[in-house]
Amino acid sequence: MTVRLERVREMLKRTLGEIIRRDFPPGGDNGLITVADVTVTPDLKEAAVYIGVVGKAAAKQRAMNQLNGNRGQIQFEMGRSIVLRYTPKIQFHLDESVERGNRILSILEELEKTEPPK
Repeated sequence: MTVRLERVREMLKRTLGEIIRRDFPPGGDNGLITVADVTVTPDLKEAAVYIGVVGKAAAKQRAMNQLNGNRGQIQFEMGRSIVLRYTPKIQFHLDESVERGNRILSILEELEKTEPPK
C-alpha cells in the first residue's frame, strides 16, 4: 500500500469515527458504534468501512440499518471534511473480529481452568 493510500485511509477512519460519534451516540437501546478499519480502492473512489458494535445482536442490526440508511448524509459530511478529488463511496460492513477474539480468549481461559496442575 502506498503512503498516500495509507494517509487517506487513516484520515477517512478518523473523520468517519468523529461523524459517527457525533451523530449516533450510544444510549437507550443503541450499542456503542466504532470504526474498526477502512480500506480504500487505489483510485480512491470506494471505501469499505468496517464497523464494530458493542451490544446485543439486535443493537448491531439496528446500528447497521441506521448507518446504511444515513449513508448519503455521512458521505456528504465526510466530503465536506476531507478535501479529495473524489469523495469515496462508502459501504459499511459489520466487523465481528473483536468478539471472535474475546470468545477465543474465554475458551482458552476455560481450558486453563480445567487443565490439571502438573
